[in-house]
Amino acid sequence: MKNEREIFERAIDIESESERNQFLEEACAEDLNLRSAVDRLLSQHFTSQDFILRQDAFEEETRDEVLSDETEIGKMVGPYRLMEQIGRGGMGVVYVAEQGEPVRRRVALKIIKPGMDTREIINRFNAERQALALMDHPNIATVYDAGQTEKGRPYFVMELVRGVPITTFCNKKKLSNRERLELFVDVCQAIQHAHHKGIIHRDIKPGNVLVTMHDDKAVVKVIDFGVAKAIHQPLVDGTIYTKFSQMVGTPLYMSPEQAEMSGLDIDTRTDIYSLGVLLYELLTGSTPFDKKRLKQAAFDEMRRIIREEDPISPSSRVSSLGDTAD
Repeated sequence: MKNEREIFERAIDIESESERNQFLEEACAEDLNLRSAVDRLLSQHFTSQDFILRQDAFEEETRDEVLSDETEIGKMVGPYRLMEQIGRGGMGVVYVAEQGEPVRRRVALKIIKPGMDTREIINRFNAERQALALMDHPNIATVYDAGQTEKGRPYFVMELVRGVPITTFCNKKKLSNRERLELFVDVCQAIQHAHHKGIIHRDIKPGNVLVTMHDDKAVVKVIDFGVAKAIHQPLVDGTIYTKFSQMVGTPLYMSPEQAEMSGLDIDTRTDIYSLGVLLYELLTGSTPFDKKRLKQAAFDEMRRIIREEDPISPSSRVSSLGDTAD
């Protein structure tokens, strides 16, 4: 077996590092150039902030879970005091922060993680900030401010959204189909606004569509434009290049063209497909493709399922749930 792509694709399915190294030694034998090429692909795969690792991508996001980072709590970032950590992603960490002046308020502060200040990651981070700044919609989190720490780590400050994933909210409140659809219309209007501004989200899923209560009204907030793509013009001056064979998004919710990984055919239809997956889950309680099956599938098989198989219709899915349909 002398094909670097084939070796790479088999290697990423081996979770144990020692077993993976043993496999590589046998597969590459004495061919140092081949081993170097495969190692380079693996390095890009495991360090890229665009690729959502399979073992992580299927886990339900718990953005309200406090992720302890005691070394940062209480520190000042510009005029903002870090209060608690509420989220951690590939590029940055999100804190609840308190602004002291010119007004007192609680905000969400996203700061690039230590050691992640490569040119590509900083461009990604700034692109997310710029994407949010371009938009002005009640169902999209608002950007208030931006800056750099004393050590040069970029950060931006946005509206603090204390919400839960839309699917969790609907199920806990036992909302009717009509009530679920009313919330979903708000999600669609937010994404339509982003598209009008030339922004494709590329990672629409329940964890990025939160519902919070304003007085007695449920309000949808679309968050996390960390892998957003601009349609008409770059979001930042620096070039952001999605490398060949990187998959952007979350497999359970991604479109077939995203699973193709060429990056050539990604447009607004990708978000519309993901909205359809979200609607399917809101109405049936399940994603179109089985979560367990995709998680256990090998990388190429997972992509094949997304690209080639047709999921069963929502009505058939509901009828197959039996007593669990409630």
